[in-house]
Order: sequence, then structure tokens, then C-alpha cells
Amino acid sequence: MIADMNRLEQAARVSMSGFQDAEPPPVPRSSHLPLHLSAIALLAAMALTAAWQLF
Repeated sequence: MIADMNRLEQAARVSMSGFQDAEPPPVPRSSHLPLHLSAIALLAAMALTAAWQLF
């Protein structure tokens, strides 16, 4: 009985493996580039402002 259940579970996994390819691909990391650049620009502006206030 347990061996039959294990075989059925294994067969289900094998049959479902074909459907896993239908998932959309992950978002490329390059789409976060503008956000990173704007964060760096903001930090640079804050550093320049702080330096300007000190002198």
C-alpha cells in the first residue's frame, strides 16, 4: 500500500515537471538599475550638502 502511494507520488512529480517550465522567467536585475542610480545620486547630493554646510 505505501509502495503504491510512493509510486503514485513519484509519477505525479514526473508528470508535473513539464508544467513547471510554464512559469514566467524572473525579472532581470537590470530593471533595478535606475532605482540604484537614483539612490546613489541622492546619497551623493546629501553628502555634498553636508560638506557644503561644514565649510
